[in-house]
Amino acid sequence: MTHFLFRLFVALGVAMMATAAYSQTDVGEGEKLTRQGDGSGAPCIACHGADGGGNEVGGFPRLAGLNAGYLAKQMFDYNAGLRISAIMQPNVDNLTEQQIQNIAAYYASLPAPPSKTTGTPPGAQVALGEKLTKEGDWDNYIPPCAACHGPGDRGVGSAFPALAGQHPLYIRQQLEAWKTGQRKNDPNQLMAAVAGRMSAEQIAAVAAYLGSLPASAK
Repeated sequence: MTHFLFRLFVALGVAMMATAAYSQTDVGEGEKLTRQGDGSGAPCIACHGADGGGNEVGGFPRLAGLNAGYLAKQMFDYNAGLRISAIMQPNVDNLTEQQIQNIAAYYASLPAPPSKTTGTPPGAQVALGEKLTKEGDWDNYIPPCAACHGPGDRGVGSAFPALAGQHPLYIRQQLEAWKTGQRKNDPNQLMAAVAGRMSAEQIAAVAAYLGSLPASAK
């Protein structure tokens, strides 16, 4: 338990100290790239929508309103092979560092659109997800999501993205990717450790609950 808490606190420290000081970004250029692309791949809106709201059925995440530093890091990680996606990599591999920062700044400037989840998850599943998100399952060394992702799971810095209102399918896919070792770009392998201890039922419940939350604070 002590070692796990140490890793948790170190990861939180990284998130709190990380700064995304993109003072030289061009939000207008970022918008243009998201809508037209750079000529080598599909524009961002093809998968993530004109409002940055993503697509639940396709498993494409909401980008609007997320932290610019987090968004930029994910694109850099795709280019570096630290995060794998047959869809994302060919569409960002020709982007320059400045273009990536511009795109990230643009999406961060957008308001988070209303959640667009499909169907209504069972009440018992949502209740389990809420309990895990707020209280965790310390008997199995699973901390609450809010411990890292902040109050209301609305994100902390560039290391821990907002989860509230994110599409359940995407959240579930990413937890499963960390659990199986297909995704490895989390700070101090914290998510890999947490997801590795979660059952399929717990993963589905957390995804359902987080997806049911409003993306913006009231």
